[in-house]
Amino acid sequence: MDTLIVFCHLRWDFVYQRPQHLLSRLARHWKVVVVEEPVRGPRRLERSRVGEGITVLRPHLEEGGRGFADESMDAVGEMLAEYLAEEGIDRYGAWFYTPMALPLLRRLDPRVVVYDCMDELSGFRNAPPQLVPRENTLLKISNLVFTGGPSLYDAKRGGNPHTHCFPSSVDAAHFRPAASPALAGEGFDHIPHPRLGFYGVIDERLDIELLAKLARARSDWHICLVGPVVKIDPATLPQAPNLHYFPQQSYEELPSSLAAWDLCLLPFALNESTRFISPTKTLEYMCAAKPIVSTPIADVARLYGTGVRVARDHGQFIAACAELLQETEAQARERAGRQAELVEATSWDRSADGMAELIRGAAEAGLTREARDYLDRPQVVGLPVKEPPGARDEPVECLIAGAGPTGLSAAYHYGHGSLLVDANEEVGGWCRSIEDNGFTFDYAGHIMFSKDPYVLGLYEKLLGDNLHWQDREAWIYSKGVHTRYPFQGALHGLPVDVLKECIVGAIEARFGPIDGSARVPAAGVRVARAAEPCLTDCCADGVVPDATGEGDVKDQAPSKVSSFPGGKGPRNFEEFIYQVWGQGVARHFAVPYNLKLWTVPLHEMETSWLGGRVPLPDLEEMIDGALRPVAKPVGPNARFGYPLRGGFQALMQGFLPHLRGELRLATRLVGLNTTTHTALLSDGSRIRYRSLISTLPLPELVRLIGDEAPGYVRRAAAALRHVSVRCVNLGVARAGITDKHWIYYPERTVFHRIFVQGNASPHNNPENGFGVTCEITYSPSKPLPCDGQELIDRCIRECREVGMFTDQDQVVASNMVDMPYAYVIYDHARADNVARIRAWLASRDIVLAGRYSEWEYYNSDHAFIAGKNAAESVLGAVATGDQRA
Repeated sequence: MDTLIVFCHLRWDFVYQRPQHLLSRLARHWKVVVVEEPVRGPRRLERSRVGEGITVLRPHLEEGGRGFADESMDAVGEMLAEYLAEEGIDRYGAWFYTPMALPLLRRLDPRVVVYDCMDELSGFRNAPPQLVPRENTLLKISNLVFTGGPSLYDAKRGGNPHTHCFPSSVDAAHFRPAASPALAGEGFDHIPHPRLGFYGVIDERLDIELLAKLARARSDWHICLVGPVVKIDPATLPQAPNLHYFPQQSYEELPSSLAAWDLCLLPFALNESTRFISPTKTLEYMCAAKPIVSTPIADVARLYGTGVRVARDHGQFIAACAELLQETEAQARERAGRQAELVEATSWDRSADGMAELIRGAAEAGLTREARDYLDRPQVVGLPVKEPPGARDEPVECLIAGAGPTGLSAAYHYGHGSLLVDANEEVGGWCRSIEDNGFTFDYAGHIMFSKDPYVLGLYEKLLGDNLHWQDREAWIYSKGVHTRYPFQGALHGLPVDVLKECIVGAIEARFGPIDGSARVPAAGVRVARAAEPCLTDCCADGVVPDATGEGDVKDQAPSKVSSFPGGKGPRNFEEFIYQVWGQGVARHFAVPYNLKLWTVPLHEMETSWLGGRVPLPDLEEMIDGALRPVAKPVGPNARFGYPLRGGFQALMQGFLPHLRGELRLATRLVGLNTTTHTALLSDGSRIRYRSLISTLPLPELVRLIGDEAPGYVRRAAAALRHVSVRCVNLGVARAGITDKHWIYYPERTVFHRIFVQGNASPHNNPENGFGVTCEITYSPSKPLPCDGQELIDRCIRECREVGMFTDQDQVVASNMVDMPYAYVIYDHARADNVARIRAWLASRDIVLAGRYSEWEYYNSDHAFIAGKNAAESVLGAVATGDQRA
């Protein structure tokens, strides 16, 4: 192979960005021919040599639609074939930046197919309807898929096992600060300091409202926006004396602009077009050692959180600008040092070389079977066949979005007339399982526990004899020792000073300082009746048990229960911990563990989800648990269920024989019109529905609705906060490495909990093997410290350090799964925001069900009930005629 033929929706002479950086370097390995979208004019093929080994082809057509339109394909294909014949190019690979050009592949005979996905193009304004099905096909047939950031990687890797993340990089030498201030951009001389700058395309990705607020907040700040205005009306841009718009600058001019600015901005809106972006300019700003403020773009926080101030809302954004403009020299040096470390870790040269190595290997292996099928039978492969016109003239009674436990339960209980769709190729949502080298791993740790007779009966119906129960073994690892869970009830084995601090702290939380100084009245409490539910431990990663005693068995323990008098209590979760369990338990377990789990300061979390009851430590039990080992818990509250075979996903698949409605997998919702009750699916079809049950994450549902949702609904959705989980699954070549089921780690390990897959069921392991899952939370406020193989290696190292397995144990299986939206953060604004969204959606015949749609903590048993309730709600509306479509 000696040539790469690249199909690109971006003009080479437009903004200099990822394609130019990568292709100019890949031209050291192969000749590069870039095929741009056609332009209108007398038919000809414009050819431009734009660099060493790089030729740009721009077709001119007298007729044709916008971009790589279907009606232009024959003409463009003929021009390309003529060019290749003239140049004698017959050993080449095909590289795509846009799936819209995919039909051109049918005229070629490539050695390899590569998709470099730098944007989620379907999220952009006026995206063509063919885009999503063509991308699905391109993902399936490509030898390699590259993504421009980790968010895109998470979104695309399910479509192709050979997906690799190559985040946008930087040419550090080009953007280093000018040696002399005199070289700073002359075009800004007339603008006073401080100057807050942004360069790039000005389109729907920018938060126009934020820019207006920024200009109004500080009239002495001057905001400089450099770049072309695209796809939006320039008249809609905010105007103010301190807002300055400049035309697009060349790549060579950008460093001098940076030198002229005091602070750099990443003022992106939170919408579909920015959901997966990884702005190239972030590293370019850092090369100039400038302070940077960004809105909460996922990849910016995840990749560059140590070098960029990420603000959660407009107020925080303005405040962060003010703070950074007042940096001391020492603070600026420290920040610039962190930025330099991030810049040093990457380069376009390394990215291009890594891609080239993968391409060579793929070219040697040849086209994928799916690609050959596509070329031999030119049709979209791997997609459901579209129904003939008129097949969906009648709307479906109930469209159910998401085939996790809630959606499956809703479809099961609704019966005939339902259509259940899910983006994945298997049902289960975050309750799916994977297999690797004989090991079965779940998406994080899941167990079965309920006191609801209906749910218990459902377990039996779905699993039959594939169900077994066992007594839990839950432990904590801290101070170099294992102690039973919950922490406060099993202190034996911890250092003596820790024991003393925990017991004294619990006493003082109840009665005030034991030395008699500054005595404070104890929190007035009343002992609750035995039937009252309560939170019974200081590890808040589970649900609050309800009045039936249901909840996450991982969080059940005996305790005396109390309530704050008159409804008064701690103002936030952090105060709750200290007031209830005392200084010692808080310092040595409850605060560090919950900080690790929730990733946000605990004072930002409210306490309504704790149920309004306070579990006072039983001092007698605490002292007894400090003096001697605590016995293994027994009884109904100490037991949990799990499928014998198939992992936790077996419970989900148990629904399939009982579904009487329609099920479509590998089909995701890509658009929603709540006025016409119409859903656009990723297979290109449109479905009309009478009612919609959504189990999708609430922010994602609102994003699908788009501008049809009122501004207050979109703002409320954007303000919802969550924690994601990355699971590192490890299989070792030794059986029975521990007798525990899960272990909490409040200290320095990257993981907060290990779920011991190998003990959930013996069939989760191959012979002489044992599997564990390391769970790691992350969020914009706590990005992952590393990723990929580096994260796997760190988990292996730390598992050995904490004694999970030894240096002699061979790791024979390792993989990662990602769980965006794993935990809902109960911040102080959550309840009001959810209420606003729920009320508007209810008026549009949308029923919310489950953890992520209701934005509450649910376990799988609660999810079953939530799905049942949602189905019964819709059926009730049908029976009474209370529907709008």
